[in-house]
Amino acid sequence: MDIKTLVKLTSRTWSLRILALLHRGTPGRQSSLILASGAGRTAFGQSLTHLIDLELLERNPGHGHPLRPEYRLTPRGREIALVANRIESAIPQPEQTKLLWRSWAIPILAVSHEPLYFTDIKRALVSITDRALSQSLTQLHEQNWLERKIVTTMRPPRPLYRATHMGAQISRVIGLDDVFAKGA
Repeated sequence: MDIKTLVKLTSRTWSLRILALLHRGTPGRQSSLILASGAGRTAFGQSLTHLIDLELLERNPGHGHPLRPEYRLTPRGREIALVANRIESAIPQPEQTKLLWRSWAIPILAVSHEPLYFTDIKRALVSITDRALSQSLTQLHEQNWLERKIVTTMRPPRPLYRATHMGAQISRVIGLDDVFAKGA
C-alpha cells in the first residue's frame, strides 16, 4: 500500500475498522458491522460508501437468503483488510485504538519510521494542513507513540519526530518502505 492510498483510506474514521472486522469474519451485513464497530449509523454509512468508492468493498450481487452478506471485500480490499487487521491487532489495549482512528494518526506513523522534521512529514502527506499535523503530532507524542527530539545543532533548533514503542510497531505493520521514493 502506498501513502496516497493510506491517506485516502483513513480520511473516514471507520474505514480501517470495517475492513479489519470483515477480515476477522464479521458478517458483511450493515447491522452486524455497526454493532461490532460501535460506530454511529451516519459515520458508518459514510465510511461504507467511501470504501465502495475506493473499490475495496462491493455490494453482494444477486438475491438470496436473508442472512446473505450485503457487502464483501474486493480482491484489493482483502489485501488492505489484512493490513487493517494487523494494525488493530498490534494494539493490546482496546482504549488505545481510539487514537488510531483519528484521520492523520496512521499516515503520520507510517511515514515516521525514520526520524523526520515537521516539513518532511508535511511533504510526505501532501494534503495535510499545518494545524492538523501539529495537533496529530502532539497527540501521538502524548500517547508515547511518537518520539520528539530537539536538534540543537541547528539555528533555530528544530524537533525531529520518529515513531516509537507502539507507534513503531504500527509503522512496521503498515510496511511503507520508502515513502519519498513512491512519489508522495
